[in-house]
Amino acid sequence: MARIHEKIGTEDARYHDTWRLLRAYRDTVWSLEVSVAQLRNEFQVEYGSSIEEFLDSVYLAGADLSGTEIEQYARSIERSNKMLKLLGNAVEIMRKRHKTGEEYYWVLYYTFLSPQELRTVDEIIDQLRPHIRYISFRTYYRKRHEAVEALSSILWGFSSKENRDTLDCFFPDDKD
Repeated sequence: MARIHEKIGTEDARYHDTWRLLRAYRDTVWSLEVSVAQLRNEFQVEYGSSIEEFLDSVYLAGADLSGTEIEQYARSIERSNKMLKLLGNAVEIMRKRHKTGEEYYWVLYYTFLSPQELRTVDEIIDQLRPHIRYISFRTYYRKRHEAVEALSSILWGFSSKENRDTLDCFFPDDKD
């Protein structure tokens, strides 16, 4: 299976970025949830209030948190949260707008996005059967590749080779 990942990852840089993003999804969600819980607990212990109450009182008092550990921690959580929202929005757009988006959604969900990671491709395929009637290993790998390509187009824009070639047919460069 590692050889498949290596081969797919070398085909297109955007695909590799999307692949890396999807592979990190569960760890990022877990890390974000733990970080937020730790931050909430630290605030409760240290300041005797919730983060929201603390920040409201600091801003009302006109205090500046720039450069503090609190600010850096909050920015890190905010960045991770934005990344997760970006990915979630892109997945929803693909699911609703792409001609095979519903199938692609389920492939991505069971492969990368579900809270619990499935251990084998057999387990993933078993979960996919209610959503994709006739699915084999070959079909799974093909659809996974197509799903990540579709998601890449949404995340990174329409700069993929296929899209450029199509756009060039309609809007050729006037080089003469």
